[in-house]
Amino acid sequence: MPEVLTNAAEFTVSEIAQAVKRTVEDEFGHVRVRGEISGFRGQHSSGHAYFTLKDDAASIDAVIWKGSYGRLAFKPAEGLEVIATGRLTTFPRSSKYQIVIEQIEPAGAGALMALLEERRKKLLAEGLFARERKRPLPYLPRVIGVITSPTGAVIRDILHRLDDRFPSHVLVWPVRVQGETCAPEVVNAIEGFNAFLPNGPIPRPDILIVARGGGSIEDLWGFNEEAVVRAVAASGIPVISAVGHETDTTLIDYASDMRAPTPTAAAEAAVPVRAELIAYVDDQGSRQRQAARRSLLSLKDRLRAASAGLPRPADLIATQRQSLDMAGTRLSGGLRHFVQDRRLAFSRLAGAIQPRLVRQRHAELLSRIDNLDHRALAGLHKTTERARLTFDPRAARLTGSVGQALERKRTQFVRLAPRLSPQPLRAELRQLQGQLGPLTQRLAQTPDRITVERRQKLGQLEKLLQTLSYRSVLARGYALVQDETGDVISSASGLKPGDPIKLTFADGEVGANVAGAPAQKRKAPRSPSDDGSQESLF
Repeated sequence: MPEVLTNAAEFTVSEIAQAVKRTVEDEFGHVRVRGEISGFRGQHSSGHAYFTLKDDAASIDAVIWKGSYGRLAFKPAEGLEVIATGRLTTFPRSSKYQIVIEQIEPAGAGALMALLEERRKKLLAEGLFARERKRPLPYLPRVIGVITSPTGAVIRDILHRLDDRFPSHVLVWPVRVQGETCAPEVVNAIEGFNAFLPNGPIPRPDILIVARGGGSIEDLWGFNEEAVVRAVAASGIPVISAVGHETDTTLIDYASDMRAPTPTAAAEAAVPVRAELIAYVDDQGSRQRQAARRSLLSLKDRLRAASAGLPRPADLIATQRQSLDMAGTRLSGGLRHFVQDRRLAFSRLAGAIQPRLVRQRHAELLSRIDNLDHRALAGLHKTTERARLTFDPRAARLTGSVGQALERKRTQFVRLAPRLSPQPLRAELRQLQGQLGPLTQRLAQTPDRITVERRQKLGQLEKLLQTLSYRSVLARGYALVQDETGDVISSASGLKPGDPIKLTFADGEVGANVAGAPAQKRKAPRSPSDDGSQESLF
């Protein structure tokens, strides 16, 4: 085949690929591409994100590098129509071109609403919007934390409303309420307030208010971010959401403990009206004082009624005091007679144990013993002589028995002789005198003790008598009715006209005569319904 001659330049594949790359990057260094995200599976293990932008006629590969993905305010999602800002380039190994995205935003409100609804369903499924997770707001918070812009009208409205209702200690955490940094700043503010110590140098708020004025969905989008919703749900301090106007709704409204339609309404929900509280406390105090006054008056009336039925203390002890005096009089005479009887008995006993009488008795006993001894010896000699003459064995036995009896009597006398001497008797007499001293002392103390005991018993009997006495009944306005013989009349049926009676009152007695026969008990009127007719209504 003949050689073809040409002056066309010859390029390598790499040179062509690099030339195309430079051309595409020079021509399309900054573009905005609108399309639907397809094939998005989240970030790669390297941190980059790969997907495709397509419309109804074409598609283009897209990549978001790891550094750019973290700075995105709006994250890509499958099926979402977006506007991607970046630059076109090629991938020489596969001869493909792609867009390197640096910024991404939803393509219109419809896309944002679709993303918002998808995110709401996801967080709802996790239970972050559950009603049981919501906590009651403190009735009277000491410190209120406000997360909002420090330069807008929102903070002025909140402070003004708090001053009108109940002036409180307010801590403001300044944040941007729209833009790319809105969400992380709000998250940092919520977590920062929760990190305060209860007794730290900066007081920990009792309630948080996240507030912002009205705006479009794009302006309020920072409060729809998932990180903000999770921070509100995880807050240990109750949160009031007051973002936008009454018609505006963000995702933190579902996660907060209370949603306020406006920032001013959030301030009203945070604190009560101080004037109303003061009026309520004053009213409760007045009612409490009136109730205490009524209770005291009722108790005073009950005490007065109860005291009217009680007898006088002097009447309760008058009879017992008289009985005590009479008993004391009898007790003195009885004690004197008792002491005299004891002295007479002691005198009789003392006369019976005189030493002279003892010695006389001792001599008589010795004389009797000597006589018995002589008689026994004489009888023994006679018996021995008779036995010797008669040689009777029975007499010998009798003689032995008499000797034994005589020996026993002598032994008994030896034992009794020391006891019959004057010395033991004198010692026994001294012992009895020593015992007589304590007895005399106890006898002298006995009248006082008996007197005290009798007085106490007499006082108790006097109280009982006064309690059971009919005189206490007479003092309350009653009278005792007796006939002329002194018997008590307890029924009117036993009286006849002209019978004399005696009426006893608390302060004296009077005589009277019965004027007429006792009145008979009236029978109850017969009801019209007794005959079976209809009952009366009156």
